[in-house]
Amino acid sequence: MSDGKDDLPIDEQRPLRRESRALLGSLLAPYKRLVAVLLVAVVVENIARLSVPRLVQVGIDHGVPPITRDGNAHDLLVVVGVLCAVVAVQAISRWFFLRQSGRIGQLALLELRRRVFRHFQRLDVSFHDKYTSGRVVSRSTNDVEAIQEMLENGFDSLITAVLTLLGTAILLVTLDVELGLICLISFPVLVALSIWFRNESSKTYREVRESAALVIVQFVETMTGIKAVQAYRREPRNQEIFEEVAERYRAINERTFRLIAIFMPAVKLVGNIMTGIVLLYGGWRVLHGHMTVGVLAAFLLYLRMFFEPMQDITQFFNTFQSASSALEKLAGVLATTPGIADPNEPKQLENVQGAVRFDDVRFGYVEDRPVLPGLDLEIPAGQTVALVGTTGAGKTTIAKLMARFYDPTSGRITLDGTDLRDVDQPQLRRHVVMVTQENFMFEGSVADNIRFGKPSATDAEVRAAAEAVGAHHFIEGLPDGYDTSVEKRGGRLSAGQRQLVAFARAFLADPAVLILDEATSSLDIPSERLVQRALETVLADRTALIIAHRLSTVEVADRVLVLEHGQVLEDGAPADLISADDGRYAALHRAWVSSLA
Repeated sequence: MSDGKDDLPIDEQRPLRRESRALLGSLLAPYKRLVAVLLVAVVVENIARLSVPRLVQVGIDHGVPPITRDGNAHDLLVVVGVLCAVVAVQAISRWFFLRQSGRIGQLALLELRRRVFRHFQRLDVSFHDKYTSGRVVSRSTNDVEAIQEMLENGFDSLITAVLTLLGTAILLVTLDVELGLICLISFPVLVALSIWFRNESSKTYREVRESAALVIVQFVETMTGIKAVQAYRREPRNQEIFEEVAERYRAINERTFRLIAIFMPAVKLVGNIMTGIVLLYGGWRVLHGHMTVGVLAAFLLYLRMFFEPMQDITQFFNTFQSASSALEKLAGVLATTPGIADPNEPKQLENVQGAVRFDDVRFGYVEDRPVLPGLDLEIPAGQTVALVGTTGAGKTTIAKLMARFYDPTSGRITLDGTDLRDVDQPQLRRHVVMVTQENFMFEGSVADNIRFGKPSATDAEVRAAAEAVGAHHFIEGLPDGYDTSVEKRGGRLSAGQRQLVAFARAFLADPAVLILDEATSSLDIPSERLVQRALETVLADRTALIIAHRLSTVEVADRVLVLEHGQVLEDGAPADLISADDGRYAALHRAWVSSLA
C-alpha cells in the first residue's frame, strides 16, 4: 500500500521539498514584518534569560561581601532590582511572542486549509477516482495538524535553543577561559549525536506520516462503506487489514521512541559528566583563590542551560520531520494540475439553445483501450435522446464527456458550436447539469438539498421545483416538511425519495442540457410513475440525454440510440425502432415487456 508520492526516489522527492519550502514561505509571506518583530522579541527574551546567572554571580561576589563586612545591602538591592527588571522584560517578551506567533500560526493554517479545500474541489473527477477519500481526509487533517504543531512550538524551540547554545558558550568562556574551554570539549560530541539523530529521525518520521495516512485511509474507507462491509461479511478481513496497518504504525512509532531513548540519555550523560568535572575542578580553583564562588555558581547555572537546549532541539527535529513530510504531501497535492483545465481566455455562452455535437470523439480510461473509438453524434437543441445498450457500451462515458468530467482524447464536443474546452467550468456547469444514480445528499434540510441547484432560490421557487417533479407530496408528509433534516448522506429518505429531490435540484438549476444517468434506477413503481409524469415537465424546452436500463423511462425520448462498444448501431424514434422486428432495440423492448408479465 502506498500514499501517492510517498515512495518516490530521492531525486524525485527533491522538487517536492523545494515546493514544500515555497508553500511554507508563501503562507508566512504576508506577515514578514511581524515575523521580524517576533525574532527581535525572542532575542530580547533570551538575552534577558541569559543575564540571570551573570546577575547571580555579581550579587554573590559584589553584593554579599558588603553585607558581611559592614551591613551595607545597597549593592545587593541594586542587583536584585536589576534582576526583577530583567525577569519582567523576559516575561513581557515571552507574552508578546506567544500571543502574536499564535495569531500568525492560526492565520497561516486557515489559509492553508482554504487552499487545500479549494484545490481539492478544483481537481477533476479522474483525480478523485484515483485519490481515495481517506487520503483526502489525511491531507486536510493529519498533515495540517503536523504543520500546526511546528508553527506553534517548533520554530520557537529552535530559535531559543540556538541562541541559548551560542550565548552560553560565549558566556562560559567569558566567565573563565580555562574552565570554559574544558566544557566546550563536549560540544563535538553533542554535534555528532545531533547529526546522527537528525539523519535517523528524518527517515523514521517520513515513515510515520505514511503509516498514519494508511491508518486513516483504511478507517475512513471501511466506515464509509460500512453497509457493504456488513452485507458481504467483510468485517474479519477489514479488521485484519486495519490491524496490519495499525501494527506497522505502532512499530514505526516505537522506533522513534528508541531513537529518543538513545539520544536523550546520551546528552544527559555528557552533561552530567561535564557538570562533575566543572564542580571538582572549579571547587579546587575556588579553594586556591583562582576563582570566586559567584563565578563558579554562575558557571554551573550556565552549564546547565548549555545542555538543556538539546532536548528542545530533539523535539524540534521530531516536529520538523513530521511537518516536513506533511508539507511535502500537501505541496504535492497543491502542485497537481487539474486534468480539466479552464482556458486562459474563455468564450462566453449567451442565449444557449442546447445544440450538442460529438465530432469524431475518441476516449478511453486506460491507454490503448478506447471506450469510444470515434463517435459522431449530433443532438439538436430541445431534443430528448435516450442511450441504451449493454453494460460497457459507452453510455455513461458519453454523459461524463458531455458534462466535461473528462476531456476526449481526440475530437471535440461542442455546445451551440462552441468547443467545451473553450468554456470555463463555472459557466459550463450553469448550462449542463448531470443527475446520477448516486443522488448524493448533503447534511441539512430537504430545502437546502433542493436549493443546491440554485443557492439564491426562494422558498417559493424550491416548493415549485418539488411540485414540478412530484416530490412535494412526500416532502409535506415529513415531520418538519421542507425543513426536515435528511441526515447523513440522505439516510432519512428512501432511495426513491432521494432521486426525486435530485430531480427537483436539477429542475431548479434550469440548465439548457440535462443529463440523466440511470436516474430512475432506484425508484419503485409508484415513484417511477410520478417521475414519468414529471419528466415531460422537466425535459420541456431543453436538450436531454437519458441513460436508462428501464425502457419505461426511454418512452419519453424523441430519439433512441442503441450503443455497442462505443458505436451507434441504431438511431431513431422509439416507435420506429420497436417496429423493426430484427432490431436491437426491438429485442430489448420485447425482453423488457416479458419481464413485466
